[in-house]
Amino acid sequence: MSIELLSAAAGGSQNKFGLLEALNEGGFISWSIFIVLVIMSVGSFYILFTKLFEQQKVINQGKTARAGFWRASSLKEGSSKLEKNSAYKQLVDDGLHAQDQHGQMTDQQEAHDYLHGSLARSEASINTKLNGGLAFLATVGATAPFVGLLGTVIGIYSALIKIGIAGQASIDAVAGPVGEALIMTALGLFVAVPAVLAYNWLQSRNKYILRDLNAFSNDILAYMGSDGRVKPETKAIGTSTAAKPVTKTAGQAGGVQSPAVQPGTTERTTTTTSTTTPPKR
Repeated sequence: MSIELLSAAAGGSQNKFGLLEALNEGGFISWSIFIVLVIMSVGSFYILFTKLFEQQKVINQGKTARAGFWRASSLKEGSSKLEKNSAYKQLVDDGLHAQDQHGQMTDQQEAHDYLHGSLARSEASINTKLNGGLAFLATVGATAPFVGLLGTVIGIYSALIKIGIAGQASIDAVAGPVGEALIMTALGLFVAVPAVLAYNWLQSRNKYILRDLNAFSNDILAYMGSDGRVKPETKAIGTSTAAKPVTKTAGQAGGVQSPAVQPGTTERTTTTTSTTTPPKR
C-alpha cells in the first residue's frame, strides 16, 4: 500500500499501515463490511459475464432467424429450423398456440387483438429473463459507496477512541489510523463503479435485443393476419438489387437510338421512320 511505502520512506518506523491493519483496527464490524464488499464485487462480475454470454446467444439467434426463417413455407416449418431454446422460437410457438386457442373461442374477439396480446406476453417473459440479475448490479452501484463509508466511519471512531485513551494527539498518531479507515471508502467506490458501468452497458444491449424481438413479433403477426401473404422480403444469396449502369453506344451518344433488344430474345427490333414532304403550294 502507498501508506506503507510512505512510512518506510519516512524512517522505517515500527508502525505498519495497510488494509489488514485497518480491518483489525475496526474489529468485527470492519471485517464484516469488507466481506460484504467482496461478495458484492464477485457477484457483480459474475452477473456481468453471464449476462454478456446470454445476450450474445440471443443476438446470434436473431441473425439465424433473419437468415433462414422466412424462407420456410409455413411458421411451423420455420420454427423447426430454429434452435430449441431460442427466444425467437418461443415467439413463433406462442403465436401458433394463440392462433389455435383463438379458433376454439366462442366469443367474437378480434383475432388480431388476441394474437397481439399473446405475443406481447411472450416478449415480456423474454424481457424478464434478460433483465434477471440487473437489479443486483443497480443495488451494488447505489449502496456500495455507503457501505464503504460505514466502514470508514467505524474505523475512524475506533482510532480516535484509542488515540484519546493513549493521550497522543500528534500528527503521526492521528494520520495513520485515519488513513487506514479511508481505505474502506476507496473499496466501496472500487466495487460501485464497475457495477454501474456494467448495468448501463447490459441495459443498452437488452434494448437492442428487445427492438429486434419486437420487429420479429410484428412480422409474425402480419404473417398470421394475412394467411402468409405478408412477410419480410428475403434476398437470395448471390443476387443484388442494385440498378445496372446504363451505357451509351456511339449512336446514342450522337443522339440516335440503337435498335432495342426484346426481353428474352436476341433479335433486335427495327424501327422505320418515314419522312413526308409538305405539299407544294
